[in-house]
Amino acid sequence: MTTKRVTLADVARRAGLSSSAASMILNGRPDTRLSKDAHDRVNRAAAELGYRPNVAARSLRVDKTQTIGFISDTVATTRFASGLIRGALSAAAAANHVILLAETGGDPARETDAIEALLDRQVDGIVFATMRARELFVPDLLEDTRVVLLNANNEHYSTSVLPDEEQGGRDAVALLADAGHREGIVLLGHNAREERDVFRSTTVERRLGGIQAEMSDRGMTFDLEESIWDWEPHHGYAAVSALLERGMTPRALICLNDRLAFGAYQALSERGVRIPDDISLVSFDNDELASYLRPGLTTIGLPHEAMGAQAVQLLLSEGTRGEHLVHMPVIERSSVRSVDSTG
Repeated sequence: MTTKRVTLADVARRAGLSSSAASMILNGRPDTRLSKDAHDRVNRAAAELGYRPNVAARSLRVDKTQTIGFISDTVATTRFASGLIRGALSAAAAANHVILLAETGGDPARETDAIEALLDRQVDGIVFATMRARELFVPDLLEDTRVVLLNANNEHYSTSVLPDEEQGGRDAVALLADAGHREGIVLLGHNAREERDVFRSTTVERRLGGIQAEMSDRGMTFDLEESIWDWEPHHGYAAVSALLERGMTPRALICLNDRLAFGAYQALSERGVRIPDDISLVSFDNDELASYLRPGLTTIGLPHEAMGAQAVQLLLSEGTRGEHLVHMPVIERSSVRSVDSTG
């Protein structure tokens, strides 16, 4: 429920003084020439009403402060999604704005404090960002607060920036199919039948939807779909090791993120299965480590910097609503081998 913020006029009215007198007291002016009783009444009124200095000015001002609030869960403290901040900083600088960054660690109490602190500083709007794309709860804000969700979505705040996961899923399948891989393909990270009633996130659903749609459009099917809930390297390693121990060597793997692919690389290497000579591999996210693997990992990148820049641009523009999808680039390295129609 959105509540009306306490104004300086409210404080002055309760204290029985003019707004200018209350302002001088609250701003610590040493030469107010007002009595100690007046100071006590203003300070007491501000405390009783929960007044925060400068908040009222935010809804009344004409000029902008040229500052943008950026609230994230763990974007700033992890390397994985730091491109979101780099892109936002770049776009803000280009528009002669400054970003005030607050990291919450996903703690709702810290998020509330961050919102209040940014509104007190009269930011021109707030970008809410998440490290991993997901539906994000956002507390009610003043109606005139401009909000853009970055790598997240929310029914109430409709302006969001997300990666185009559906097309990214299609592109992963197309990479293999165009290289001649139409059979012997394993999907690592999800099994549609086993996870039929399980919801991960909107973006994961779109990634999977793109993969399945492109497979269907090309008349292709997976030889196997391996369900893995936690997409971490050790789970990718365990799943691929188990496949090889059962005597199954796929012609190609689609890993649902690079971390699963890292584990797959290790399992294949330990058993002498060569990438891409014996097996081709495609993944998602373009984690920084993907370029250091040998052979380099072909992956569908998360366009974090472009997303961060677009979030700021949308925040500063007028009348922009709805979902904005950013193309996921295809990063071709050396983990996919072209084969002939018989290979």
